[in-house]
Amino acid sequence: MTSSDAIRTAVVGVGYLGKFHAQKYAALPGSQLIGVADNNSENAQKIAAELGVEAFGDYHDLFGKVDAVSIVTPTTLHHKIAKEFLSQGIHVLVEKPITVTPEEARDLIATAKENNCILQVGHLERFNAAMLDLDTVLHNPRFIEAHRLAPYKPRATDVDVILDLMIHDIDIILSTVRSELVDIDVSGTKVLSNATDIANARLTFANGCVANVTASRISLKSERKMRIFQPDAYLSIDFQNRIFSYHKKGEGEMFPGVPDINSTENIYEDGDALQTEIAAFIDCAKNGTAPLVSGEDGLRALEAATRITEMLTEQDQG
Repeated sequence: MTSSDAIRTAVVGVGYLGKFHAQKYAALPGSQLIGVADNNSENAQKIAAELGVEAFGDYHDLFGKVDAVSIVTPTTLHHKIAKEFLSQGIHVLVEKPITVTPEEARDLIATAKENNCILQVGHLERFNAAMLDLDTVLHNPRFIEAHRLAPYKPRATDVDVILDLMIHDIDIILSTVRSELVDIDVSGTKVLSNATDIANARLTFANGCVANVTASRISLKSERKMRIFQPDAYLSIDFQNRIFSYHKKGEGEMFPGVPDINSTENIYEDGDALQTEIAAFIDCAKNGTAPLVSGEDGLRALEAATRITEMLTEQDQG
């Protein structure tokens, strides 16, 4: 296969999010969408008809017909389905969280390595256009504050708010701080579901950085923002509106003893994080390059999220 060849792709699970995966695969030039699979035959046939591809009621029928797949099923099915595809030598993009347990995630990572497959995890915010400028100005973050708020949606209640929403910010923070997580303090409660619906976690790292993370799925408005403070600057990312702001201490003085502040703001009006994510996955599958969000990244985020969930459960039981 040359780098110019389109690879054969498919999507397993074409519910609310999976249908968007299928649309991106159908539109991207590096992909030849073979079909979509869903145990809901009506869903599969509807999306397949819209995109002019084949519908599969059983994902096993995709074996031998595709080179790469997105797995967009309930989290409880991620390990089983992803392991079967990886064992067939098929590259996998699995939605977040990577699996239910860290043990399952480690098994997927090992299976991918054994079969020389790409395993990418769908932490979508890493591909948000507002993240593009971050690495060029980020150094030695000391305090991070993240808020991820959303209205209640019953379709997401198979997991708690930690695995549903907060895990996005956990993944970004872990990849940004790049230091051992040494302590966690948590608070949270159930409100509308049988799992935690609103939570706050304070993450302390070995290098002294502290991150304060709040996630709610019972808010009246949507908000996805992160603020990062370092010795010479304040950085702000608005994921929802794709705005990156950078405020840096200048060389002059605004007032005696008060330095100038040099500010810049970039607005990315045309960003499509899902398309960027899937295009990156296709490129990795074609060229054998490491994904931006690897299985190991997914594992680290899941381990931290699992610790938070366990601590909240202990508080609830106590």
